[in-house]
Amino acid sequence: MRRTDEVEAEVNSWVADRLVDQLPDGATVIDVGSGSGGMSAAFAAALAVRGGGRIVLVDAVPELQTAAGEAVAAVAGDKVELVAVLADAADPALAEQVPAGDLVWASRVLHHLPDERQGIAGLVRLLKPGGSLALAEGGLTTRCLPWDIGLGEPGLQDRLTAAQTTWFAEMRAGIEGAVRMPYGWNRALAEAGLTDVGAFSYLVDLPAPASPAVRESVAHWLAWMAKVGEDRLSASDLDALARLMDPDGPDWVGHRDDVFVLSANTIHQGRLA
Repeated sequence: MRRTDEVEAEVNSWVADRLVDQLPDGATVIDVGSGSGGMSAAFAAALAVRGGGRIVLVDAVPELQTAAGEAVAAVAGDKVELVAVLADAADPALAEQVPAGDLVWASRVLHHLPDERQGIAGLVRLLKPGGSLALAEGGLTTRCLPWDIGLGEPGLQDRLTAAQTTWFAEMRAGIEGAVRMPYGWNRALAEAGLTDVGAFSYLVDLPAPASPAVRESVAHWLAWMAKVGEDRLSASDLDALARLMDPDGPDWVGHRDDVFVLSANTIHQGRLA
């Protein structure tokens, strides 16, 4: 998570600035599923420039919450009040534990909940009147490899994407009590009672030749994709991945100057009247 925060710091800052610019002075921003704090720190920096405010970190993992708190303190010092709430996003009593927010942010959280619409309703309860909910969900799948990498068959990236799509569908189906949401996030936000519903997308564009940090992030992304594709990829593709991930071998992805990161993320927004 910290590695992703590092390589995406610039775009995180751009997103945070755009969202915070819509808020009143001294705003409270709630980061639900704050992870290692990349976006929390970006929000804190944006609030600090505007004179301060409050960041509320909501996560169920103490170690991650500690890391996020350190990230916020590093960029905002005492200009931004920090509140840490150890809780799960699916907790029906979350609104009783969290101060009301001018902005509630949740990145790639809701698709892990059994009922995504119920999850949205829970996040809406965290808002002040006039407050905004922003969800980072969907976009375009990450790409990081040339079409032909010289290992196995060409087109490995496309097969990784297909395996990830299959894995995601199986992950959703395997969640106990899972409820399908058969339409887009904009409709779900509107049905939750939010107004001014809209969306915007942004690119994570880190072209080749990439920095060592980006190459390392690609190596870790490929390791995760190898787990995702363990039962969904051919032996040839799994062998190619193993060779790309071997830092002691001649094909380690970290030595390649032709890897990159290109993806598109979408932010869905709505306001509580």
